[in-house]
Amino acid sequence: MKVGARDGLAPLREPNYRWFFAARVASMTGTTMASVALAFAVLHIDDSPTALGTVLAAHSIPLVVFLLLGGVIADRFDRARVMRLCNLLAGLSQLTSAVLVISDRAHLWHLIVLAAVNGTVAAASQPAMAGVVPQLVPRDQLQSANVLLSMVRGGLTVIGPSLAALIVVTAGPGWALAADASTYLVSAALLLRVHIPPRTVGAGSESMLTELREGWRVFVGNTWLWVVVVAFALLNAIHSGASSTLGPVLAKDTIGERGWGLLLSAEAIGLLVTTAVLLRVRFGRPLLAGMLGCALFSAPLIALGLDAPLTVLLVAAFVAGMGIEVFGIGWNLAMQENIDEHLLSRAYSYDMLGSWVAMPVGQLLFGPLGLVFGLREVILAGGLLYLTIALATLASRAVRDLRRAPTLNTTSGSTS
Repeated sequence: MKVGARDGLAPLREPNYRWFFAARVASMTGTTMASVALAFAVLHIDDSPTALGTVLAAHSIPLVVFLLLGGVIADRFDRARVMRLCNLLAGLSQLTSAVLVISDRAHLWHLIVLAAVNGTVAAASQPAMAGVVPQLVPRDQLQSANVLLSMVRGGLTVIGPSLAALIVVTAGPGWALAADASTYLVSAALLLRVHIPPRTVGAGSESMLTELREGWRVFVGNTWLWVVVVAFALLNAIHSGASSTLGPVLAKDTIGERGWGLLLSAEAIGLLVTTAVLLRVRFGRPLLAGMLGCALFSAPLIALGLDAPLTVLLVAAFVAGMGIEVFGIGWNLAMQENIDEHLLSRAYSYDMLGSWVAMPVGQLLFGPLGLVFGLREVILAGGLLYLTIALATLASRAVRDLRRAPTLNTTSGSTS
């Protein structure tokens, strides 16, 4: 089914969504800058890979550990307030890092502690951001609302790292961190204009443990949900090991750093092109489309493993970017239309935990496998396994037959 371009922009006519969208543009700018800014800030203090790995782990470990608690917080309290507080804390912690680096008073342990603060904050902000969209727009605008956010994310994925690198080169890593911090503070200010009606149910009447159990029942009670999350525990482990860990190593001796950068750019372009298409095309079965899109993400791995020329690799990366976008939109629609709004952030937190928990395993496992069996061989095997798992997920009728929820004429908590 096709949707008009005018309808694709309809969510921006909702005041709450419009301010939320502006806030997300600001915070996503910071998020896309953060990896470059933080990496060079750490290397400014200690140029060892171990130091950088320690700081990155200090962010990711509390993020995973506190995700379920973050989901409860996001479901219990006003999600706009949760995001506002999280952005404020993220901005202040990043600003503290910036001041320490700029003044040459930063030690590694400072950045480790502040990265842990950011990771803890993200454990609450991620489920809140994922769960708030149905409260901001009518249900029939959910696909367009998610596509618009994804379009901005894709564009900033291209621009953000380059902007951060430019600031690092011209002014220094501390100033890149300061620019990153400012985006979160701006986002917090913009979220002051988002007003979500108070909930009439579930507003903190139960203990957090009870609410965690309720979220777990939702997770295991929806077959399509846990099947896809289990699949992504494996898929993300494969991708983090084969692509993120072995990919750059193989690229260095084949297509070079420039070629690897072109692959990442081609992937981002594929994502952006697809977002424009999805503003006009409505999904009927979001997870069928999503998992078929996910299968396309194996294309660059298979092409790398087969020693394909750069032009073929670029096409494969472009196709993978298309697949990433199709899955992302399909998954958000499945979650937002089929999970009760007051349980949505908890459901997302179980999704995120299950999907991310095995990523360190892939990062640690694929390195030794590559040394024993060969980089190209392991990447190819990883790509084929990725494709197999993505398609095998569709053997579940609950996944492939899940349809869009009926469109209602009422909004999901949006106000004008």
